Amino acid sequence: MELTILVCFVAYTALLFLVMWVTSRRGTKGNEAFFRAGRKSPWPVVAYGMIGASLSGVTFMSVPGDVLANKWFYMPMVLGYVLGYAVIALLLLPLYYKLNLTSIYSYLNQRFGRRSEKTGALFFLLSRLLGSALRMYLVVFVLYEFVFRAWGIPFWVPAVVFIAIILVYTFSGGIKTVVWTDTLQTTFLLLAAAATVVAILNRLDMGLGDLLAASSEHGYTRMFNTDPMAPKFWVKQVLAGMFITITMTGLDQDMMQKNLTCKSLRDAQKNVMTSSFLFIVVNILFLCLGAALIAYANQTGFQLAVDAQGHVVGDKIFPSIAFSLSGFTAVVFVLGMVAAGYSSADGTLTALTTTFCYNFLDFGNRKEEGGTGFSIFNLQLSTLTVRRLVHVAFALLYLLVIIAFRPFHNDSLINTIFDVAGFTYGPLLGLYAFGLFTRRSADDRWVPYIAILSPVLCYVLKANSKQWFGYTFGFEILLLNGLVTFLLLLLAHKKAPHHSSLKNQKS
Repeated sequence: MELTILVCFVAYTALLFLVMWVTSRRGTKGNEAFFRAGRKSPWPVVAYGMIGASLSGVTFMSVPGDVLANKWFYMPMVLGYVLGYAVIALLLLPLYYKLNLTSIYSYLNQRFGRRSEKTGALFFLLSRLLGSALRMYLVVFVLYEFVFRAWGIPFWVPAVVFIAIILVYTFSGGIKTVVWTDTLQTTFLLLAAAATVVAILNRLDMGLGDLLAASSEHGYTRMFNTDPMAPKFWVKQVLAGMFITITMTGLDQDMMQKNLTCKSLRDAQKNVMTSSFLFIVVNILFLCLGAALIAYANQTGFQLAVDAQGHVVGDKIFPSIAFSLSGFTAVVFVLGMVAAGYSSADGTLTALTTTFCYNFLDFGNRKEEGGTGFSIFNLQLSTLTVRRLVHVAFALLYLLVIIAFRPFHNDSLINTIFDVAGFTYGPLLGLYAFGLFTRRSADDRWVPYIAILSPVLCYVLKANSKQWFGYTFGFEILLLNGLVTFLLLLLAHKKAPHHSSLKNQKS
């Protein structure tokens, strides 16, 4: 079985390299292809590919596994995603296209100043590096546990292999390649989930309706938690879903860079709204998968993996059952995991490189690719060479985060990732809200300090809220973080505006 899985892994990787080869030979090349894909991407391709980029290994693993502990309480958050995508389509995309941005954090420079731009970019780098590395970690962890460990291969080896492959196929094409490889990754993610559901239904000799009815009787398909004090109260879930989408998509260079490769604003808007409705259907599929996995375990007596405290490890439910069902489900699971791993990292690696190059190295004002755009340690380097060096550096940093996290993996990673996002994306939410909805100009000197203080205050409040108020914060800590940032910016605003209001900003 391990050999079969290895062959499938190699075959899928070869397919990715074929896509890379084809896309790199056609049309725009160099930095323009890497950063913007020549703004020629067909919007249906971007919309379909964004499903895989949004899902990643976390949805693939943690959402089905989380059904055992939290039922379908994730669904109200998915409904909130649609509201968030509408805000992106109607408010943020028109701004980005009007200003003709490559990195979306360049807006903060135009609105407030250079320090604000670097602060926003730095928080994105931190947020995406941690969040995406955790997604990638989950893929490496599962493949190590179920495949490579049996061969006596240490954990860091598959991690190095994954990062090296992603680095190679994004090295030249960048976002131009990622837009097309995302479609391949989306297909295999969905195929793996659907095939596993069908295999379980066949094994249990029941239809989808029977499965949902049985799951409903046991309460597993319950969507709405009506306890206002609970972390997953449905109203909080909807609001959290909306603002998580605004921040983790609309204020995220990784996700928006794909949208900014569309031919026009209208195409980008169609892409975003199409993705939002597809996302509902896809998440229902993964929640049904979770219900199927639980039904299989209950009816067959399958022993689910537990931790040292005897708690079921949600992230191991799907892989353990997939590997026990049949060779076919094991193979499609591995293909789905590999697809999830690549989709978690390729676009992110490109976006990290883009953000650093534009917001810290000022690529927007350096037009030369073959000339000497930089002088480093008395070496004259072109922007093309510098971009490649930055790309490699982020790949190495990515790898270090993945390896370093292993001793701390003891919870469903979807909760860990959203906890991280609540603290790191909050300042971005506050900065953009202040820029878009007020005519005031924050004092650029104070923005970095505010962006640090706000998450610290929110962390202290979250850690003590149950003891102080009898209330437990969930994902809505993101909203509070953004609000605190907004209020602190009000206190630090300038009397004389640094820039005009949004209506008067020039592209």
